[in-house]
Amino acid sequence: MRNVLVVIFKKRRIMNLLLNSMLNLNRSNFQAHPFHLVSPSPWPLYTSISLLSLTTSAVLSFHGFAYAEYNLMMSLISLILAMSFWWRDVIAEGKTWLKGTILSIYNLNIAKAIPIEDLEKALSIYKANNDTRLLTNNNLGYYLAGLLEGDGHISIPALGNTTLNRVLNPRIVFTSHINNLGMYAYIQSELGNVGRFQTSGKNVLRYIIGDKNGIILFINLIHGKLRTPKNKRFNDLIKFINAKYYFPGGGLSESLIDNSNFTNNSWFTGFTEADGHFGIKYIESKAKSDTRKRSVSENISLKFRLDQRLYDKPTSSSMKPFMESLALFLSCNLKSYTNNTGSEIISIGVSSINSVKFLMDYFNKYPLLGNKFNDFKKWEIVYNMIISKEDHTDKGRLKIRSLIGKL
Repeated sequence: MRNVLVVIFKKRRIMNLLLNSMLNLNRSNFQAHPFHLVSPSPWPLYTSISLLSLTTSAVLSFHGFAYAEYNLMMSLISLILAMSFWWRDVIAEGKTWLKGTILSIYNLNIAKAIPIEDLEKALSIYKANNDTRLLTNNNLGYYLAGLLEGDGHISIPALGNTTLNRVLNPRIVFTSHINNLGMYAYIQSELGNVGRFQTSGKNVLRYIIGDKNGIILFINLIHGKLRTPKNKRFNDLIKFINAKYYFPGGGLSESLIDNSNFTNNSWFTGFTEADGHFGIKYIESKAKSDTRKRSVSENISLKFRLDQRLYDKPTSSSMKPFMESLALFLSCNLKSYTNNTGSEIISIGVSSINSVKFLMDYFNKYPLLGNKFNDFKKWEIVYNMIISKEDHTDKGRLKIRSLIGKL
């Protein structure tokens, strides 16, 4: 009896040691993946040992060894417990997979890289239809600064390596409509082909700069050219790069807010490319009727509009001081409203002929590069028709209706 108890005690001690080691392994940190990867589990090994012990105890019991029944009972209880804990973990893994991993797989599937052939084709079409000589290197920096502050996002990871000893770099991400692929392919070529492209869903395009040299090139290009609170995030990026790569003497210097006149560079063009809207409003004439107390005269008007959230979320800073300076530049009033999601929006709108003429001159000096260039050209055509009174003729009104797609 004593010998059997000693054997059982030793077996239980070995099993506890194995169990503790596996549990400690299970609690280790692992790199997260966008696909389902189960955690290491002790229960398969524990179940195998229990089965071996159960089989051995059963054979000993059949041959009449003393107290073998006790060892058989302990092995059976151990097997039942191991299988119970194993199934518990299987159920928990299943719930995690259903709740989280399916969404990750879905997001992974819809984020697709754009083939190099498609990029080359888009770039060749863009160069054939646009005069890219109008953008000098200095104006490219201002343009990209405005584009980043409108459509861009700076993602900064924690300093240090991961548990898998991977070096994590920050990312500069531009998000736009897929129709602007040619424009971003041109920007990539101007930057020395740094960065990569992704599509998400049907219409979302992302241009991502995530390598060390590309990020440093981009920082140097737009340094000192930002105007919004996003400059704080940009300086956080500079601090990260200096700390990550131990640049002597602090490396990259802090970027100061640019307070120069908007008319001196193409910053406002880049910002408009992201958030501006060129509107053409056509109101048809309507006679007085039983349901309409007054007649409505035919009217054609132009309006430029630009909206921003009141607070910049990444920096928790107010956009109002910047938008006030922009409203002063455009000689218009600053308005505010609450959108459908409850966010407070501040808006500027230009509709007077003099202000429209001012914008026409600016965008002809610093041309738009993306899909909004087509909207601007339609805007310009209608403006010239209004100035020449051509909008009062039937032929002119028909042309305007065709431009805005109201035929």
